[in-house]
Amino acid sequence: MALQRVTIGFSGTQVLGVRLQETDLDGLLQALAKGDWHDLTVDDGTIRMNLSEVVYVRTNLDEHRVGFGASAGG
Repeated sequence: MALQRVTIGFSGTQVLGVRLQETDLDGLLQALAKGDWHDLTVDDGTIRMNLSEVVYVRTNLDEHRVGFGASAGG
C-alpha cells in the first residue's frame, strides 16, 4: 500500500503536511463530514485534530522520478 502525501489546511492559514496510508486517509475523509475531533495516526505519533477547523485536504501520490523530473516523450 502506497503512502500518500497529504496537506491539511486549517482556518487561520495553518497547514499540516503528513504521509498517510490509504486506509488512514479514507478514515480522515469520512470523519470530515462529522466535523468532530479525529485522531490521525502518522509514522511518528498521533495527531488529534478539530475537523470543524479544516478548510481543505490536498493529496498527492508519490511518484518515482529521476534527476530533476521526467520529461514526456524523451
